[in-house]
Amino acid sequence: MLTILIDTKSSEPIYEQIYKYIREEIKNGNLSCGTKLPSGRGLAVHLEVSRNTVDMAYGQLLSEGYIESVPKKGYYVCALETLYMEGIHVRNYEEQEKEITRETVGEDTLNAMSPQKIKYQVDFSPSGVDMDYFPYSKWRKLMRECLIDDNKELFLSGSHQGDLQLRKAVQTYLHQSRGVQCQVSQIVIGAGSDYMLLLLSRILAGQQSVAMENPTYKQAYTIFGSVGYSVTPISLDEQGIRMDLLEKSDANLVYVTPSHHFPLGIVMSANRRQQLLAWAAKGTERYIIEDDYDSEFRYFGKPIPALQSQDPFGKVIYMGTLSKVIAPGIRMSYMVLPETIVKQYQSQAGFYFSTVSRIDQQVIGGFFLQGHFERHLNRMRKIYKGKHDLLLQGLKGAGLPARIMGESAGLHLLLEFGDSTARASRIEEELMKLAEAEGVRVYALSDYYIKEEAHKPTIIIGFARLKEEQITEGIECLKKAWKSKDCDLLLKTGVI
Repeated sequence: MLTILIDTKSSEPIYEQIYKYIREEIKNGNLSCGTKLPSGRGLAVHLEVSRNTVDMAYGQLLSEGYIESVPKKGYYVCALETLYMEGIHVRNYEEQEKEITRETVGEDTLNAMSPQKIKYQVDFSPSGVDMDYFPYSKWRKLMRECLIDDNKELFLSGSHQGDLQLRKAVQTYLHQSRGVQCQVSQIVIGAGSDYMLLLLSRILAGQQSVAMENPTYKQAYTIFGSVGYSVTPISLDEQGIRMDLLEKSDANLVYVTPSHHFPLGIVMSANRRQQLLAWAAKGTERYIIEDDYDSEFRYFGKPIPALQSQDPFGKVIYMGTLSKVIAPGIRMSYMVLPETIVKQYQSQAGFYFSTVSRIDQQVIGGFFLQGHFERHLNRMRKIYKGKHDLLLQGLKGAGLPARIMGESAGLHLLLEFGDSTARASRIEEELMKLAEAEGVRVYALSDYYIKEEAHKPTIIIGFARLKEEQITEGIECLKKAWKSKDCDLLLKTGVI
């Protein structure tokens, strides 16, 4: 077990002390490549701190590439290639690898540390998009048009909030599709949701407590922790985030995905939305961060308007991205600030230049203004609906011992097994192993909890990146995995 001396009287957060200690041990070579770190729960008990504190430290190490998470195995130290720092030379990966033998870490660990050795026939990942239908010819044409006249302006820094043409295009799109009410001056363009959250932490300097839905988008949780925010996980019910628990917390910020919760797929009810807006209106420093996650893909009923469109108090900070709609590699996101904090942005963060290339901004702006974006979005809605319906009907016809949930929107479904909440994470792990034995990768709901809660064993099935034949093949493999005696025994007893 790691011997970490924690100074409880220090102004430095405990999670940061843990993070820095492990980071330095890795840099100094005291924790070599392949070393398994203690489990989050085990280290928390050893250090007599909360599990949340250790998770934040591990999350920061993971995001910076010092450690890696191996499914069903734990956290392992990564190789640092030829790193020189303060005169300390950490040997490169090839040298370290020679010292890792099957006698020191074991055959199973070596296999787990090499993801390329696991060949999945079908990966039901809930992330990613289908790039087969991307309008490459239109994109190339826009890029040529962008550079054909030796436009020197594009090679200057430009507006810190993003080019005016692009912000106007985003404003029009958000108003027409999501009902968002804003001026161009309220829109900020940046490279990805991660950057937007970091920028927001700068704008709201001094806001140190944020509530988050539990389960949630874990990357946002990691980022909030990395900037020193205190994170309070709040449970959900069938209407969305529980207001009774939010009221009891000391949070002055709350991060929600009201139009389509990730990963549970809950649509926040109209009544709960009003309660949430009323909560924000009670405090001058309270704000709601609305992450409008994959709201474009809804398959039944009318589109759900953005929470921002119903906000009379100027308390909703709206965030969106083009990663799901166009392509993840474009790394373009947008944030709509309430008028009440635009001045805060200008004073606290207005000096930061936009992190999106002006050439990319010009191309994306043209993509919007020439109608390519709308046509592409409509096309992808049809394609994803076809995949969604194929997966849904296939799962219904497979006779699996599970209930299907979250089928109204988004790019993934959920399968809930059994009625008991006992040992849910353990059962999810075993269900994943059964699927893996058939060459299929699926994902556990437990991995999305900040703080583990009682829930029924649930598996997440994504479909965006898969071809139709892969979806059909994957369903057949899941039938073999989960319509078996081992699965029956698992659901009855919790063990195989």
